[in-house]
Amino acid sequence: MSEQSAQPEYRIEDLAHRSGATVRTIRAYQDRGLLPRPERRGRSNVYGDAHLARLRQIADLLDRGYTLASIKELLEAWDTGRGLGGVLGLVAEVQGPWTDEEAARISRAELDARFGGTPDGEAIREAVELGVLERLPDRETEEYLVPSPQELAVAAELYAAGVPLAAITGHLRELRGQVEHIASRFLEFTTEYVFARYLEHRPPTDADAAEAATMVRRLRPLAQQTVDAELARAMQRLATRHLQLHLSPDAPKAADDEPRPVTLPAATVRAVQAMVGPEGVSAFVAAATEREVHKRTMDALTSSRPISE
Repeated sequence: MSEQSAQPEYRIEDLAHRSGATVRTIRAYQDRGLLPRPERRGRSNVYGDAHLARLRQIADLLDRGYTLASIKELLEAWDTGRGLGGVLGLVAEVQGPWTDEEAARISRAELDARFGGTPDGEAIREAVELGVLERLPDRETEEYLVPSPQELAVAAELYAAGVPLAAITGHLRELRGQVEHIASRFLEFTTEYVFARYLEHRPPTDADAAEAATMVRRLRPLAQQTVDAELARAMQRLATRHLQLHLSPDAPKAADDEPRPVTLPAATVRAVQAMVGPEGVSAFVAAATEREVHKRTMDALTSSRPISE
């Protein structure tokens, strides 16, 4: 038997079965240049272990969140000998847990007991939607995974203090949006000043990706440490002012024209920056808001005036 004939050979149906991909998907990968063309043997197409390995590689990268366009770039780099080890290591570092907190399990009966003892299906549904709870399938008893036991403990303490569950979930939705804005800004900041030099090439070289993964490990705790310090500072300052407003009947109240912070989605901020530059974002948002207020005022005035015959 020749060396060539000793290699495993697959029809496209066999390759689909072994790889877990569909025949249609395999053909689509070939059309997009992700998968090498098979050998032609008479009237049949023949695939080998290299095709099987490539399909498993693509599936792994898809699971890691890559798009097919990005995967094509990575595989082309692999084919030219640049390697993927560093890139995959960087992906694993970024996608790994960003906290030392360990998930826990809780039964429905325990949940009901911690939140007043009365079953509340709507509250459970909202908690699942927010990711505070995750349903565990195939369980005889109704159980949930708790990704952050600390977050659930905070909710239980607030409920015990008299805060309604609807208010707690509403507060969490608002807080999550603000925290995601902070996280987005931190990522933009570190990318500009730290990671840009490692990501100049698409895809990055093995060495650059490995060094970037090391930097992720070093910088990982900085965001939380900074937010913890700033939150402590803000709580001390604002809680003192808040207490004074409630304890002192003659204390001046906040002026109606006092500036108030407004959180904008990161995508909106980036779009405005692209039009007016970072230094013009505040002025642009203020001008756009004023124009909208004036427009609505004019609309209200004109709609309230009777139309003369």
